Amino acid sequence: MRIAVYPGSFDPITYGHLDIIQRSSKVFDKVIVAVVKNRSKEPLFSVEERMNFIRRSITDLSNVEVDHFDGLLVNFVTAKKAQVIVKGLRAMSDFEYEFQMALLNRKLQPKVETMFLMTDHKYSYLSSSMVKEIAGLGGSIRDLVPEAVILGILSKFKK
Repeated sequence: MRIAVYPGSFDPITYGHLDIIQRSSKVFDKVIVAVVKNRSKEPLFSVEERMNFIRRSITDLSNVEVDHFDGLLVNFVTAKKAQVIVKGLRAMSDFEYEFQMALLNRKLQPKVETMFLMTDHKYSYLSSSMVKEIAGLGGSIRDLVPEAVILGILSKFKK
């Protein structure tokens, strides 16, 4: 069974992330969307909220599951018996960082490959940070994130 892990903070999940998840689900037998608990960032949503948003956004994908991890990605990937890390790329600026991480992950765990997928061009400008900024300033995020996320963000910014 070919298992892939698609890691990220997903704070919140966007249509760009969903594009990568949907396309990965066609390539692999199982895709694990792994929410990272990043100690260097203060997320808007808890790990549980982010996982819930993802689950509510992928109900039509039977071979995708959602999990979370804290620590080294390659340790999580190995524990899940996955062979591949999937990383989405929007622009060349993403590639430099992700390339470095892929090489480090290979050094730590040579049996794990990294696969890069370019997001659909219509999402190449999209990031979770931009979604939060637009929402915080009162702009519409309707075409950027799933409905469940819209309600979650609006409730955060109304507080």
